[in-house]
Amino acid sequence: MFKKVLIANRGEIALRVIRACREMGIRTVSVYSTADSNSLHVKFSDEAVCIGPPPGRDSYLNIPRIISAAAITNADAIHPGYGFLAENAGFAEICSETGFTFIGPQPSAIRLMGDKSVAKDTMRSAGVPVVPGSPGTVEDPEQARRVAEEVGFPVIVKASAGGGGKGMRVVQGPDEIEHAFVTAQTEALAAFGDGSLYIEKFIEEPRHVEIQVMCDRHGNGTFLNERECSIQRRHQKLIEESPSPIISPELRAKMGEASLAGCEYVNYEGAGTMEFLVDRHRNFYFMEMNTRIQVEHPVTEESLGIDLIREQIAVAAGETLTLRQAPPRKHAIEVRINAEDPYNDFRPSPGRVTTLHLPGGHGVRIDSHVYQGYTIPPNYDSLVAKLITFGETRSSAIAKMRRALDEFVIEGVKTTIPFHKMMMEHEVFLSGQFDTRFIDTSEWRDRLPKEGHP
Repeated sequence: MFKKVLIANRGEIALRVIRACREMGIRTVSVYSTADSNSLHVKFSDEAVCIGPPPGRDSYLNIPRIISAAAITNADAIHPGYGFLAENAGFAEICSETGFTFIGPQPSAIRLMGDKSVAKDTMRSAGVPVVPGSPGTVEDPEQARRVAEEVGFPVIVKASAGGGGKGMRVVQGPDEIEHAFVTAQTEALAAFGDGSLYIEKFIEEPRHVEIQVMCDRHGNGTFLNERECSIQRRHQKLIEESPSPIISPELRAKMGEASLAGCEYVNYEGAGTMEFLVDRHRNFYFMEMNTRIQVEHPVTEESLGIDLIREQIAVAAGETLTLRQAPPRKHAIEVRINAEDPYNDFRPSPGRVTTLHLPGGHGVRIDSHVYQGYTIPPNYDSLVAKLITFGETRSSAIAKMRRALDEFVIEGVKTTIPFHKMMMEHEVFLSGQFDTRFIDTSEWRDRLPKEGHP
């Protein structure tokens, strides 16, 4: 087992990894930018190294500085968390070449699954159901039009190197192709430095359902059920739960088996997530694979009573996988509390937290790096906390979430708490009969609680 792990990340995920390491008897090293000098991950780790100014490219994305920090602190492994360098195959290779274990999959798997068009081709070869679309990237609007006509409208134009909803456009007919292609390509270039695009069939009434997988280097693998991620705004997830309200045991088994077939095909090691679209007929199609731990991993942990981060570290150290697939024990729901104003189109709201009271009690978990007096910097994502509740049934988990949201007090910044309070009362969410378009197309703003208005 590792003696010391450097965490190449920040915020709540860095703190989550620190906690797992401490329980395993592993010392930790935090890296931080000057904007994060007062963050809890800096305070709670055994050692901390400043690696640069606030911009991510000068700190959390600066590979030489992270490797140097690992070297001077004598770390023997590096955990990338999620985001930043977590799915960077080059970083994983450099870790290995400089003598540090990368706590994640091997670079070859990251490369295969990191480019969405290559990942689709790979999963198609593995026998995993894939959304119909272009066999690879499309070079220009005319090629995009030909592919779209073969697949059948509506289609979606997607950035190959994309994520977070950037570089994506839905196209209803041939007259819209050229504009969609140019705008998606421009956005992709600005966001990822890569303007390559591909086309796929737009699935109507889609549910976003993902399968958690874990594999070791000894050929063992398991799937750890599904997470429902369809409540999202502009392709950014807001609420996740496990199990999904629409997934039967039979469909769960089929999706899990397909996910493991894909993992075996690429010789996958570590934690990963296979993301699928599920249509109204309960057909499922591979969308992409995230070769890292997910933001929403706590709902899987609480629904099954397991520790994914601990297992991720153990298999990276060469230990045999201990987790096994099992039916859900609890129903768990996670809401993302972001420093954003839902009354003002989710505008970011960085600033100093003047008052903070976190909820607690039976069936409530908080993953957060924020404390009273902490200043949320404007340089990174706006996540304040992940609030997770769990109970014997979906209705009991929702009841606990309502109560926990009522207890959650944060002042000094605007947050998405009023939005989540509204959602926990919304009849469409309560019914479980929603899809990925719900937030972007429904009239929910008038339902926001009046007392939450600034």
